[in-house]
Amino acid sequence: MTPTPSFQDRLAVTIATLGPVGHLPRMPGTWGSAAAVIAAPFVYLPYSPLTRALILAALLILGTWAAHRAEKVLDAKDPGCIVVDEWVGQWITYYPFSIMTTWQVLAGFVFFRILDMAKPWPIRSCDRRVPCGPGIMLDDVLAGIMAAAALAGARWVYMHYLAHIPG
Repeated sequence: MTPTPSFQDRLAVTIATLGPVGHLPRMPGTWGSAAAVIAAPFVYLPYSPLTRALILAALLILGTWAAHRAEKVLDAKDPGCIVVDEWVGQWITYYPFSIMTTWQVLAGFVFFRILDMAKPWPIRSCDRRVPCGPGIMLDDVLAGIMAAAALAGARWVYMHYLAHIPG
């Protein structure tokens, strides 16, 4: 007979999976990122850079605890249903930008998802070397930083070359 999970175990799994989001069929990470995109204009993007940094720090700390504990409760290494890391990574992608158009929000989503799934260096190295909750979160932090750089580049190209083309 398996013991009943404690309140803290259930809370950790709920936070780590963003409730039902991590249990949606196929590509839970993409669903987690999509949830972050949908929530961002209401609970993240309207705030000052300092407030957004505090939100990210709190979410990173809470997410690391929840992912670490959920990994143990679920008895699996970095299970796909843990998607709080996608939420953090997606919001890191948007962090440098105070004003974003719809195409920029969507481009940030695509850049982050590509980097999170492809895991180029140093993301892959971090994913393999850092264990448990910190490892689950850190690879998405790195993917978010790289996606923010890609988004900044895309915005620069658009502003300097594409925005002035008539038609």
